[in-house]
Amino acid sequence: MQIAKQQRPLLSGAARVVPRVGAAAVGRSLARPLHLCAAVPKFSGPGLHRSDVTPVAVPLPSTVTCASAAAGEAPGGERNFKEMLLLTALFAVWYGSNIMFNVFNKELFTVFKYPITTTCVQFLIGSIISLVFWTVGAVKKPENDPEFFKAIYPLAIINVLGNVLTNVSLGLVAVSFTHTVKAAEPFFSVIFSWIFLGDLPPYQVLLTLLPIVGGVVIASASEASFNWGGFLSAIASNVTFQSRNVLSKKFMNSLKGKPDSMMLFQVISVMSFITLLPIAIFMEGMPALPSSLAAAGFTAAATEKVYKSLLFAGFCFHGYQQLSYIVLSRLSPVSHSVGNSCKRVAVIVASLIWFRNPISVQNAVGTSMALVGVFLYSQAKRITDQKKP
Repeated sequence: MQIAKQQRPLLSGAARVVPRVGAAAVGRSLARPLHLCAAVPKFSGPGLHRSDVTPVAVPLPSTVTCASAAAGEAPGGERNFKEMLLLTALFAVWYGSNIMFNVFNKELFTVFKYPITTTCVQFLIGSIISLVFWTVGAVKKPENDPEFFKAIYPLAIINVLGNVLTNVSLGLVAVSFTHTVKAAEPFFSVIFSWIFLGDLPPYQVLLTLLPIVGGVVIASASEASFNWGGFLSAIASNVTFQSRNVLSKKFMNSLKGKPDSMMLFQVISVMSFITLLPIAIFMEGMPALPSSLAAAGFTAAATEKVYKSLLFAGFCFHGYQQLSYIVLSRLSPVSHSVGNSCKRVAVIVASLIWFRNPISVQNAVGTSMALVGVFLYSQAKRITDQKKP
């Protein structure tokens, strides 16, 4: 772990672009660092004072290599240089926004312990951005079709549950541990595909689940910040999101035509905010109001910091999810999962360095095992899918 003496640009570390790179390059990308440097607002509130934080240099998997590896798996073979640069830029911003979302969120939860309200504010910011996009014509505006809204509303409910549970976990345990547990997503994906769709993958795919589950168990047993609330919330988030992915296939079959993925994501964001708002008020009141913060003992400066972090985390929250859809539209689902695996590595490494969380050898081995298992799972899925008639 190396603390930078001076602030570096947000993204640095150029890399040679290879026109055609296989998925195996993802593993080699760790030798080619990407540096992230950012400053998180300091908080001062009742019983808490955080001094200015020195920016840190975070060695992350190179987005050029991850993008190249993913593009090498995408249909159509070689991509031209201009497309590769665009894809690399998308990966870089996707990774960066996801990392900063986790950093801002974790910093926020040290003083503002209201995960439901925080999630609601994030959905609100996403809804405002979506409305702007529809107004200027950047994204197709949804038609007033009751059947369409009825079909996707269950997905909005699941989206609410998954994001609230993720924020609950982030508030209770280390960011790195939450994402290690969430690396077990393929395990739950296989279970729900079997239960709801009757789709049981071949044994090659099932074998890759062993290092995933084993890695999560090993990491959990040695996690310094472990508590059952954070662990079970992360597991429940996995269950929720994977059930959404599987059940969405059934819901989409009931729609006329295939909806635009970006528009669908934005409609779900708006519906999620409308759904969560009354629940948040009922369960947590309105703790984000200036009067509520003042009554809790926050100074004017501390209140401003809370609002800034809520705003920044909300923008990063909507940004990284929207970028995920944009990247997915340019890649196959399996190639996207390769990039997503790299992203989880980036988030874990960045959070460990930023928050200086203690990590034992056993914890590092378990985390690495789980992440390698996720990569093997995506490759096994790709190979077995190619063999299907």
